[in-house]
Amino acid sequence: MLNAQLVYEGRVVLDNICLSIAPGERVALVGKSGVGKSTLLAALREQQANSVAWCPQQHGLVPMLSVYHNMYMGSLQHHNTFYNLFNLIKPLARPAREVAALAEQLQLSEFLHARVEQLSGGQIQRVAIGRALYQQQDIFLGDEPVSAVDNYQAQQLLTLMMEKHETLVLALHDVEQALHFCDRIIGLKDSAIVLDAPSSTLNASDLVALYC
Repeated sequence: MLNAQLVYEGRVVLDNICLSIAPGERVALVGKSGVGKSTLLAALREQQANSVAWCPQQHGLVPMLSVYHNMYMGSLQHHNTFYNLFNLIKPLARPAREVAALAEQLQLSEFLHARVEQLSGGQIQRVAIGRALYQQQDIFLGDEPVSAVDNYQAQQLLTLMMEKHETLVLALHDVEQALHFCDRIIGLKDSAIVLDAPSSTLNASDLVALYC
């Protein structure tokens, strides 16, 4: 349950927000750029810090490190400092196997030991998704997690997120993706939630007003 006024850089972005998300729900946040989707996701993440996998819009990857090491960073909190440092120097068998399997699902196998700075924008986004998935948490929060890939790849990636998490909250710019993959749509406009409805009751034309 979130009941708050959300402020970003001294400006009220969302006023008197009252929002509850139940386990098992797949929620899409929709609305034009700057309306507060990222701020709302950040508030949800803060409230459930120990149980969310986080995939931010600004990826925060380490460019000079490999795809493997950036994805492995999703599990840092599960291990002690010595274990993590040792794995940085020489990948250990278990995480190497787990990350390799995840990289295959993300079509990153051939880039597993390449530095992130050598990759394309779409590949970088897949690495960021991989890092979030490797956090292995109950809830997935994604801020435009497929904005840098084409529609075919986006559908594959969203399907993978759904397979690995029962509860998701995603900010999506593509309303067709939101309607197809999520069972609840939350529309933001004018510093407020102006729409909260099952996706089965909506179509793309119902969401047009959010972008005007």
